[in-house]
Amino acid sequence: MGLMRWRIRGGRPLLGRVRVSGAKNTAFKAMSAALLADGPSILENVPDVEDVRLVACAIEELGGRAVRLAPTTWLIDPRPLNKSQVSACPLERTRASSLLLVPLLVRFGEALVPEPRGDRIGRRPLDRTLAGLEALGARVEQRGEHLLVRAARLRGTRYRFPKNTHTGTETLLLAAACAQGETILENAAQEPEVDDLIAFLNAMGARICRTSERTIRIEGGAPLHGARHRVMPDRNEAVTFACAALATRGEVEIEGARMTDVRAFLDVLEKIGAGSTCRETTWRVWYRGPLRPVVIQTAPHPGFMTDWQPLIAPVLTQAEGVSIIHETVFENRFHYARELQRMGARIEFFRPAVENPDAVYNFNLEDDRPEFFHAIRILGPTPLRPATVRATDIRGGAALVIAALAARGESVIEGIEHLERGYERLDIALRSLGAEIEPEAG
Repeated sequence: MGLMRWRIRGGRPLLGRVRVSGAKNTAFKAMSAALLADGPSILENVPDVEDVRLVACAIEELGGRAVRLAPTTWLIDPRPLNKSQVSACPLERTRASSLLLVPLLVRFGEALVPEPRGDRIGRRPLDRTLAGLEALGARVEQRGEHLLVRAARLRGTRYRFPKNTHTGTETLLLAAACAQGETILENAAQEPEVDDLIAFLNAMGARICRTSERTIRIEGGAPLHGARHRVMPDRNEAVTFACAALATRGEVEIEGARMTDVRAFLDVLEKIGAGSTCRETTWRVWYRGPLRPVVIQTAPHPGFMTDWQPLIAPVLTQAEGVSIIHETVFENRFHYARELQRMGARIEFFRPAVENPDAVYNFNLEDDRPEFFHAIRILGPTPLRPATVRATDIRGGAALVIAALAARGESVIEGIEHLERGYERLDIALRSLGAEIEPEAG
């Protein structure tokens, strides 16, 4: 993947219909889960994004088969797996390694994987995941920038996550499905992508159910077989199109979206006065007049998703008044806001007073720094102006694209390779709505 930039000529409303791709945050994790089976699995509605291709590359490196049968269909066959060590190269830009370690651990009794990475939006605490693996009977060692995990046999346990962890919950689901006996996961993540992964594991023969909103019971030890699964639609992509429609004062119909997955976002649309209706699986979003300011606090599902706050920020630059975004999931997720300032956005950074930080913030407080701001004020309405800006993560990059589409004139967005990790040909989808986007080599 080379360096890329987009030249965007903004200032025109987006109009038309667009279809949502499969969820990246389910697809590459389901590919890892498929390695637990005794035969091949078929995954449908898989987006053509960099994270999926990187995991496919890692599976092939381990001796398994990851074959793209059709544009959105993959066959994953674990039977030829012959290595327990994953090199950093294929996975250096993703957080997939914590998922991949489980099938290697189950098959070979040990796994050596690079530490999970991903976007530069704050630390992704591994302590919650590793403590859960240890509770299941694994031994974890740090080997430089790698993790060595060993276990002769995993055994069921009761484990309570100290704070919400999306990928950590999914990692322990995979491990517990192969452990002997019953596992109870408390304070487990509620995200719909977690439930989609549970559905796939159950189709493979696992016995997993939610006994309450944040408690999951796993009856481990059942033999797992290959299965066919259709990946859920990408709620982040749907929200991206919705924000692009509002920022450009347009009207877009988003096909394939599930409204149950974006309820917290729908609540915000109602508060700011945006047009929004849904008929079956088609979500219509439109600008119907001046927008009202809003106060948003991110939270794990079913709250307002942390991935949505960069996307809504360009929209709020056009609201009539002062909006506030308070980020509680990651300790340092406002890099994009500095770039929006270069485009004319009036944004103030601050650290809000919080009575009980450990209860409010999902990140580990020891990862916080005095220079990290946890909230921004967005003063609007402010005409955005074109500029050359740089993306440093997936959703922050999408925020800059949305701002460039709203600004009259020509902008250049550098660092587009970050967007390609999480969006399937976003430029083509936006051009189908009338956007003027010209990709260029960096």
